[in-house]
Amino acid sequence: VVDEIKASQLRGRGGAGFPTGIKLQTVRDSEAPDGSGRRFIVVNFDEGDAGSYIDKELIEADPHTQIEGVLIAAHATGAQHAYIYARLEYPRARRILAAAITEARSAGLLDPCEISLVCGQGAYICGEETSLLRSLEGLPALVSTRPPFPAQEGLWRCPTAVNNVETIHTLPWIIEHGGAAYARLGNETSRGTKVLSLNSRVQRPGIYEVELGTTLRQVIFDLAGGMADGQTFKAVQIGGPLGGLLPAA
Repeated sequence: VVDEIKASQLRGRGGAGFPTGIKLQTVRDSEAPDGSGRRFIVVNFDEGDAGSYIDKELIEADPHTQIEGVLIAAHATGAQHAYIYARLEYPRARRILAAAITEARSAGLLDPCEISLVCGQGAYICGEETSLLRSLEGLPALVSTRPPFPAQEGLWRCPTAVNNVETIHTLPWIIEHGGAAYARLGNETSRGTKVLSLNSRVQRPGIYEVELGTTLRQVIFDLAGGMADGQTFKAVQIGGPLGGLLPAA
């Protein structure tokens, strides 16, 4: 499973872009300092950037694929417990995901790895992985220095794979179709697809999935139909409050 994910060249969709297969391999190869053998999967569902609804839509539309992705990651790493840290402001998504987890548990699918859904408390900083881990531990949600990285020493000092919802959601497709099939999509060192949230001033706002390498001009003018109400395109803000403005040029 790790080899297929490595072959896919999937990189983390939460922003850092770290190779997912290498992260899972590191967790599998690392041991907890206390010798307990514990390893964890943590899903970052604390999507806090204004105007971004990608993770919310994936969970609300298809929660069972997320659960399947968590179980694949757990199998790949040897983890026996997974935590999904969900944004406080997404009550509907949490209800849908909680119901799906209950269904999976009733079907006996969670025997190899229990999944716990944890509700955040509205702290924007918990979108950062080490702050999220401290919050799960019941500690003040402060950023931790690295190294050690969470894959080596994360939750309760045990090896922990922290990935965002979109990354985990991709794993079932990769395992079903093969890593090579996923790697055929994309551009240069960025393989596969990326979901985008277009939320204002275009004719067709919404969620779009495109191959990496697609230009912003294609996204805005072809897929989203260009500017709404005859307005002139001047610039686009990308990446939320930590992103930037790209002018028409």
